[in-house]
Amino acid sequence: MEQANTYLKTVPFTDFLLWDVKRYITNALNSDYPLVLLSKLIYERSERVKLYDFPDKEFKILGVNNKTGLFDAYTELGANINQSYKKVYNQDLAYNPYRINVGSIGWKTPNQKNEFISPAYVVFGTNDELSSEYLYLIFKTDTFNKIINDNTTGSVRQNLKFDTLVNIKIPLPPLSEQNRIVAQYNQKIQLAQQQEQEANNLEQEIEEYLYSTLGISKTKKVQKEGLLDTINYREVDRWAVDSLGRLAKIENKFKGLYPLIKFRELIFSTQYGLSEKSSKEIVGPPMLRMNNIYNGELNLDDLKYISINDSTYKKYKLNKGDLLFNRTNSKELVGKTALFDSDDEYTFASYLIRVVLKEDLVNKKFINYLFNSSILQFQKDLISRQITGQANINAQEMQELLFPLPDCDKQNEIANHIDGLKNQIKSLRRKANANREKALLNFEQEIFTS
Repeated sequence: MEQANTYLKTVPFTDFLLWDVKRYITNALNSDYPLVLLSKLIYERSERVKLYDFPDKEFKILGVNNKTGLFDAYTELGANINQSYKKVYNQDLAYNPYRINVGSIGWKTPNQKNEFISPAYVVFGTNDELSSEYLYLIFKTDTFNKIINDNTTGSVRQNLKFDTLVNIKIPLPPLSEQNRIVAQYNQKIQLAQQQEQEANNLEQEIEEYLYSTLGISKTKKVQKEGLLDTINYREVDRWAVDSLGRLAKIENKFKGLYPLIKFRELIFSTQYGLSEKSSKEIVGPPMLRMNNIYNGELNLDDLKYISINDSTYKKYKLNKGDLLFNRTNSKELVGKTALFDSDDEYTFASYLIRVVLKEDLVNKKFINYLFNSSILQFQKDLISRQITGQANINAQEMQELLFPLPDCDKQNEIANHIDGLKNQIKSLRRKANANREKALLNFEQEIFTS
């Protein structure tokens, strides 16, 4: 058997600042550029301002968005702040020492006007040799994140002290080279942003197309409260004043080329889903929940499995073509739908409603697209109720929703046109995501060598 190669790793004596052997193994980076200690390039800011001394003044506060890595911003009255906040200057970086291992670091761009941050954050600037944006991007790479994780301390909460951070090395090309590398990264990010904007424009085009094709005026205002509403006797199902008022508002706003039909006339059956607390004999198929419905489609990435008996599973098994209606969540998400379009076995959770549509009356995709448009969102906003702090629509209320309903041929035409736009949107967003990933990967490959 051929003997495996082993290599002796050497560490200069001058680098031994702490007696932690792992630190010097994991901190070792490979790069064609010189490796320089951060202690020679960055400095901590400790300037604090007593915002509470100005109780009537609004202050612009920063917070790190862990998903984007950029600073979120909000305003807060001094009266609501009970401690001194740190000042953050343009081009500064700030990180949460207990969340840095999950990407909690932000960079203050020149366009970011907010200037204060919680004292829990570590704020630091860079000297003239180092671009702060270049350093920020280093923090986002997988290579550097491994080093960060190996340098955090603490058994329960991981902590990266500034004194530890400054003893980590980074590749340091000349400043002009740093700017070139950052510019290449930003070019790909800008392309991704353009593609994302094109996708958003197509989403808006779908809305405009629906209104135009259905002959509905998008600028038509809802009749003001206090005016006399007239309602056809045949339309009255419930003698509730709020119900009658809502009906008049909806009819006034969405009258177009086609009659408004109550959703219950298009439904064959409805069913509430399965309680997640069920626990019987066998592990059942994956369960779809409200977080699996996004933008009118099913996202099958985050699935939950629960134990149920065989008869229960059969009762709640989804069939291809079922429409899933989210009956509770935030105001923006309640009432969103998606079509189940899989041949695999799934069940569904209790806060979803399975709707079986009358196939001789409707194109299922057409109904799904309408459900996720502002035409139906307006109605859902009118009827949703607050239960334990969340918006809620039950099955009976769902069936009161009104749909502008052309004949089946027209529904098919509309659904096919929107399908084409949706495919373009998916393609653009795939490209945007790929360009974002490629931007950071190319940056990492530029400065680190294997």
